[in-house]
Amino acid sequence: MAEYPLPKFHFQVDWGGAKISFMEVSGLDFQVEVIEYRHSDSKDFSKIKMPGMRKYSNITLKRGKFEQDFDFNNWLDEIANERVNNRRDLVIRLLNERHEPVAVWKATRCFPVKVTAPDLKSDANEVAVESLEIAHEGLSLVR
Repeated sequence: MAEYPLPKFHFQVDWGGAKISFMEVSGLDFQVEVIEYRHSDSKDFSKIKMPGMRKYSNITLKRGKFEQDFDFNNWLDEIANERVNNRRDLVIRLLNERHEPVAVWKATRCFPVKVTAPDLKSDANEVAVESLEIAHEGLSLVR
């Protein structure tokens, strides 16, 4: 049996216990900042490099706009009024053809930082898509 890479179109997003459908998820990355150091009596004329703190990108979620659906905006309003007390964990699962998770990312203590309304165009033949950008305090690949 041949091995193939996983397709990226079959995924599931769970935020705060609710499973919500999205058409796109991006920003599942982090980087480690480099600390450069050289002490004064080092015999080497170069700096040593050590891993430092992790830096996480914001995660962007996109989905079609539905009538009477204001979840993104309501969450943004809650956060603005309560100084980030309503944070949520976000779990993104990449699924195989049997709908089983094969890769799972967990972002912790998420809160919204930007909501973008759909672009409106009178001669377009497209779905209205809104996006939510969220900040978080950690991203891990769950094994």
